[in-house]
Amino acid sequence: MTSVQSTEVVLRTVGLAKNYGRFSAVKDLALEVPRGRVYGFLGPNGAGKSTTIAMVLGLIAPTEGHVEVFGLDTREHLAEALYRTGAILEGQAYYPLLSAYDNLRVWAAINGNVTMQRIDEVLELVGLGGRKNDKVNTFSQGMKQRLGLAGALLHDPELLVLDEPTNGLDPAGIREFRELIRQLAAAGKTVFVSSHLLGEVQLMCDDVGIVKNGLLITQGSVADMLRQGEALEMRVTDATRAIEVLQAIDWVRGVTPSEGHLVVEAPLERAAELSKALADNQVYLSELRPRDSSLEDFFLEVTGEDAD
Repeated sequence: MTSVQSTEVVLRTVGLAKNYGRFSAVKDLALEVPRGRVYGFLGPNGAGKSTTIAMVLGLIAPTEGHVEVFGLDTREHLAEALYRTGAILEGQAYYPLLSAYDNLRVWAAINGNVTMQRIDEVLELVGLGGRKNDKVNTFSQGMKQRLGLAGALLHDPELLVLDEPTNGLDPAGIREFRELIRQLAAAGKTVFVSSHLLGEVQLMCDDVGIVKNGLLITQGSVADMLRQGEALEMRVTDATRAIEVLQAIDWVRGVTPSEGHLVVEAPLERAAELSKALADNQVYLSELRPRDSSLEDFFLEVTGEDAD
């Protein structure tokens, strides 16, 4: 799985690399983010996620390769690409003694072409309409994150780039943020989001790219990745013989003994075929059930890392 199927790719990196002396933070990265989708950018700490985002936004220059946003090569058309892009970076800065509304007025003046009506619209959109006159130093971390998103949305961008936007949020704040991102995608926005919260990414994202040590390991739809992790758990009358029979089936990806049962990596819809193959060899099932599959399981498998 090396590419994402789409009629239009909004964000693409072509041979993207960043070196710091002899250290390679990002290596030959080839991402494809489809229009109207939420794309999760995953990897262990130090994998190169923030460096990649900085190159996408033109904050640092690549050592090799380039970034294309809306088909525009950002080496020549960065300003035009960024005008259609909104971003939240980790450690977003605010004016703590100003109100939410006045913070957005400052950002609107920097952006240009933003009306006061638009400020009210984005505050309502992110759920801060009732707190727009409160000073930001009275806000929770979740409210500050929503204010940052409001700022990113001021000029109605087509692409949102979010670096760890749920850091520091409590579970309720994370859920609210996820629902808001899904609403934006449903309205036609494309969202590129880095995160280390794998369960949340599974709920929020349509597609995922996984990096390790600066290299892209895989990318594709979340649904496809979960299907790759499909497995069945079974208890049988003769485990040794069952393993021999199952391993001889070409579409069974693996068989692993685990605490008195077998974990069989195979499509769930072919469970009846597995049962028949075993019965034909005088091995009988006493229990058969699907094993729950998660993006975290897939991540651990392909990276060999802990989830965090």
